[in-house]
This record gives sequence, C-alpha cells and structure tokens, in this order.
Amino acid sequence: MDELMTTEEIVRLCKQHTLYTWAATGAVDPLPIARAEGVYLYTTEGQRILDFNSQLMCVNIGHGHPRIAAAIARQLESFAYTYPGTATAVRARVAKRLAELLPGDLNTFFFTLGGAEANENAIRAARLYTGRNKILARYRSYHGGTNACMQLTGDPRRWANEPGMPGVVHVMDPRPYDYSFGSSAAEQTENNLRYLEEVIMYEGPQTIAAMIIEPVTGTNGIQPPPAGYLEGLEALLDRHGILLICDEVMSGWGRTGKLFAFEHAAGVTPDIVTMAKGLTSAYAPLGAVALSDPIAAHFQDNVFWGGLTYNSHALSLAVAEAAIGVLIDEGLVGNAARLEPVMRAEMERLRERHPSVKEGRAIGLFGMLDIRKNAAGDLIAPYNGSHPAMNELFAFLRTEGLFTFVRWSHIMCNPPLCINEKQLREGFAILDRALEITDRVFEP
Repeated sequence: MDELMTTEEIVRLCKQHTLYTWAATGAVDPLPIARAEGVYLYTTEGQRILDFNSQLMCVNIGHGHPRIAAAIARQLESFAYTYPGTATAVRARVAKRLAELLPGDLNTFFFTLGGAEANENAIRAARLYTGRNKILARYRSYHGGTNACMQLTGDPRRWANEPGMPGVVHVMDPRPYDYSFGSSAAEQTENNLRYLEEVIMYEGPQTIAAMIIEPVTGTNGIQPPPAGYLEGLEALLDRHGILLICDEVMSGWGRTGKLFAFEHAAGVTPDIVTMAKGLTSAYAPLGAVALSDPIAAHFQDNVFWGGLTYNSHALSLAVAEAAIGVLIDEGLVGNAARLEPVMRAEMERLRERHPSVKEGRAIGLFGMLDIRKNAAGDLIAPYNGSHPAMNELFAFLRTEGLFTFVRWSHIMCNPPLCINEKQLREGFAILDRALEITDRVFEP
C-alpha cells in the first residue's frame, strides 16, 4: 500500500477529484489496487484477485511483465517523445513488424493513442479516399467514446451523446438481440446480407464510404459471426465499392485464438483495420490504423487531414514492440486457442448445473455467459437494464476475489492470454458458487 495514504484516502481523493467513466461518480465503489502480476491483481489491503477480464479486455500478456519495464527504460535513455514529423528507429521497427504480421496488403499505419482515435481516423481516411460520407455500423457494437465514435457505436451509451457526427447508418447484426435471422448459420448469413443490401440500396451505395464492424462483437454479446458472414460481407461491400473497416481493438492481438479475429474467415482482408488494447497490452496508450496499399497510395499524393500531438509516440511504440514480442515469443495466441475448449467445457458444465445459465459462448479466450430468468429463456435483465440478483452476484465475485464485468444479463469471461488451465478453472469455480444467487430467482 502507498506508504503515505490509506486505502480510505486513496478512494476518497479519487472520487473527490476525478470523474469515473460511464457512471455517476458518487455511486462508484472503486477497487483500490496496489500492484498486479501475471493474472492477479492485489488490493491495497492485500487481497489477491483473479483478473478474469484482462481489465478492459486489454492486458493480453498479463500484468507486470519484466520485458515491458525493460523496454520503457531503454527508450527513456534516449528520448520519450518527438513531434509527429520526425522519423525514429522505434517507429520504423514497429511499422515494419506490423506490416509483417498483418495479412494481405495492410502495410501502412497511422498511430494514435487508443482505439477511439484509431476508429476516428479510419473513417476520416475512408471518407477522404472514397469521396463519400456515410458510414454503416451495427447496433450491437461499441467503437469508442469520442464524438464520432459514439455515433458509430450502436449500444445505449450512444443515446446520451446524441446528436453527434452525422452520416452514420445503423444496421442489424447477423444475430439480433433476442431473435434470429435464421436457425442455421447459413440462414443467418444469407438473410442478414440480403437485408443489408436492401439498406445499401435505400441509402445509395454511391454515398457510403465504408462499413465498420467488430469481427467478433465485443461487450454487446461476444458474438462470433455465423459461418460465411465475413466472406459474404466483404464480397457484398466490394460490389458496391464500399470499404470494409474491421475494428480489432478488442478482438485483436490473440484474443480469439488468431492474431486478428477476421483471420478466422477464409481469404478475408479488410481495407482498413483498427487496433489498440492488446497492441501494447495496455502498458501504455497506443492505437493504430492499418491501411491497405491502394488507400495508402492515395495519401502519398493527397493530404491526410488528420493529426495528433502524440502520433507515433516513441515511448508507447517501444512498449508495443515489447508487448508484441512477448505475445509471439511466449505463444500466447496459441494458448488462447488451446484453452478455448476448456472454457467452453466449463461454460457447459455451469449451464448443466445452474438453471439460470442460458448460454455460454467463447472463441479463444473471448467469452460470455448469458443469464436467464425463466425456463422460457428470457434474459434476467431487460436490454440496458439490471436485476438485483445480478448486482448481488457482482458483489459476491468481488468478495470472493474474481474481477470481471457483469453487464445487464451477461458475465464476461476474458482473462489474460497467459492464464493456465488451473487458473482458468479457478475462475469458473468462483462463478459456479456465484450462480447460486441467480438460481434462487429463476422461474421454472
């Protein structure tokens, strides 16, 4: 614990002098953290907590890795920052490494300080390149908290931030919230793409610059797309000259058992890819926009009307270089793929044991449990709502030493990719006990 401050002082001063995200600060009960290592957090009072959500699905390599601290120290020995118009060795190395790792012709990168800035600049690039204005986005999406990205976002966090940037057209996901476009993956794909093409017709394809998607829907369901969806979507957009932007901020850098989630689809290479979070495993803020060769070539001769004081920040790039090295060298992408069946089996065990568990989903170490209130399968909380049992469950998890997010009717299961099987089962054992709470209110 901080030698000069008690836990009570830390919490009081944080609440008194800072604002917390997506919350009324007075209602926040912040977790006082003193240190973190591997897959565990430690509170100022010494409680060990299993990080079952990689914080905000971002600390992919785990906490406290010594290679990151060493990389920061090395960069600080020369310089921490130069203005964006300079050329630096770390900028050159990281850009070259990204070009090697991303498939196809995604060879040029614009560096930002996070995912929202990456998405802002992705749509800016798409509009400048195509000369079109509209952007298609999905309702079950989250793309960031800035003005433009709040309008790209489909989920309820958008509502309080409207009106915002014009030109965004929201469409349904392949798997809507409480019904389906079809019973099979083929039906869902076919029906959704038919519907999407009708929307494109109504809006005028010549007015649409791009469609932005999370290849695997993140906080709004952790929904992998049905088979054939990404392939069909890319073909549909290509027919109309509409760019495909894949927001890999959450799903990228090994989270799904592939380096990037879109790589689960055969032969799909987006026109633009955005990333952040796992790019540095959140040890430092950094985002990036990956541009395909034709788009990058356009900006060789035409001005890219965007800029950031911290574009290509050397210290953040040094962290990215080290974090990518850890991810690759320690086989963490493969570990996520290897542990996916374990997570799925644990989820199925909980579903069979607890009547309140409706469904579990996982791709790699990207998972979610859905909680129902009755045998008919209705979710325990309404859309954008809550339920007392879910609030009680969340409090139980905190007391029992498991950190994750409980949102609406859902429980996140997204641990660091360095987790081992024993630790993964440890997390599900705590969830097993917690689900007795929602079982008590289940209506047969």
